[in-house]
Amino acid sequence: MRSQKFETVLSCMMATKPSPVMKETDPYLAKFERFEEEAKQPSWLFPLRKAGIARFAELGFPTTRQEDWRFTNVAPIARLPFKPVFDSSAEGVTAETLSERTFANLAGTRLVFVNGRFANGLSTIGALPKAVKAGSLPAALVSDSALLEKHLGRYVGTEDCSFAALNTAFLLDGAFLYAAAGMVVNEPIQLLFVSTVQEAGATTHPRNVIIAEKHSQLTVVESYVSTVNAPYFTNAVTELVAGDGAIVEHIKLQDESREAFHMAAMHGQFGSHSRVNAHSFALGARLSRNNIHANLAGEGLECILNGLYLTKGEQLADHHMLVEHAQPHCASHEYFNGILDDKSKGVFHGRILVQPKAQKTDAKQTNRNILLSDEATVNTKPQLEIYADDVKCTHGATVGQLNEEAVFYLRSRGIGLETARQMLTHAFAGEIIERVKCEPVREELDKQVWERLEAHPRWAGKP
Repeated sequence: MRSQKFETVLSCMMATKPSPVMKETDPYLAKFERFEEEAKQPSWLFPLRKAGIARFAELGFPTTRQEDWRFTNVAPIARLPFKPVFDSSAEGVTAETLSERTFANLAGTRLVFVNGRFANGLSTIGALPKAVKAGSLPAALVSDSALLEKHLGRYVGTEDCSFAALNTAFLLDGAFLYAAAGMVVNEPIQLLFVSTVQEAGATTHPRNVIIAEKHSQLTVVESYVSTVNAPYFTNAVTELVAGDGAIVEHIKLQDESREAFHMAAMHGQFGSHSRVNAHSFALGARLSRNNIHANLAGEGLECILNGLYLTKGEQLADHHMLVEHAQPHCASHEYFNGILDDKSKGVFHGRILVQPKAQKTDAKQTNRNILLSDEATVNTKPQLEIYADDVKCTHGATVGQLNEEAVFYLRSRGIGLETARQMLTHAFAGEIIERVKCEPVREELDKQVWERLEAHPRWAGKP
């Protein structure tokens, strides 16, 4: 049965004259009714779903009139026909297909999702300790319902983000990772999301829950790729919990179709003396945005947020971050570099919030961008909001072309002009890549970036 709150939302929308926001969200509400009737999941999940769709109906799609979305126009997503992928098969995706993807040779556990649904036949579960769990969200809703109830939807904020609210309403599948206290997982766990849908507006809502209990160690590689060039929509949410003393590295690679749209949120809650490194590499999609919210909830912890975006054509890559220092003696460092070509656009909005209690905070935020063409643009806004008086906080941003003095130095050593520029650009990307601690992942990322730079018409010797 529908909750009274949800019924009220629907009745109010039908009783009033439709507004532009309502016209955009009506198809989503209609599809939710069908989804609600067919979904077979624990009763505690339904209030979360209904709250999500009600919040989405209230917020609608964000517009450029809102400060947080001033430089990212999501109107193309709003205009897409909404076709949520409820049922999908892995037909057409084989082990050979996956062998051509990034991280294909990465040792360890790999969970594969095709069009948002878990593909057991393509997945590989490595030798994990008994107290470590890796599987699909639907399976965990059956086997670990009480544990998921404690965490699912508790960290991602839907109050101000309609896309996160939409994901909560339609979440159907995704990954569930759990490392019990003291467990050490030596090999990375890979989450591979493959899109094969060619229908415009086909939408998936992956939801990942990653829990690393106190003093555990975990490395997660989350990848989004495609086998088609189509205007589908991925709307993903990852909730990451690091307990006291936990050590977690999370690497996300977004390399979707150049016609696709990718919205994602990574919300983390980190405990005392934990060490969390979160990396974001945005290489694909026509329009992508990563909303990252790190809640530094314990004392003495260290968090590094690190990212690289490579864009060309008319791509837009947006990183929007909030790092909340809630306790004293914590350190956070953000490093994001962008390399932009043609008419592409980059957006960076980083906000460090230091609460009154968070004395002895050490926070640093840096955004640097290289423009390879005169038509590429970047909008950057590093921001500090400090309510404590004993802190060390810095922020800065740069936008420009390659340093001509560095180019001249290399040329004076007998290196050609274009080779010198390629080397400097690769080194610029390498500043971000080298912070990835997992060596095989770091090497694969470096290879991918180098191959893309080599493929540039200027450096490949093409006209």
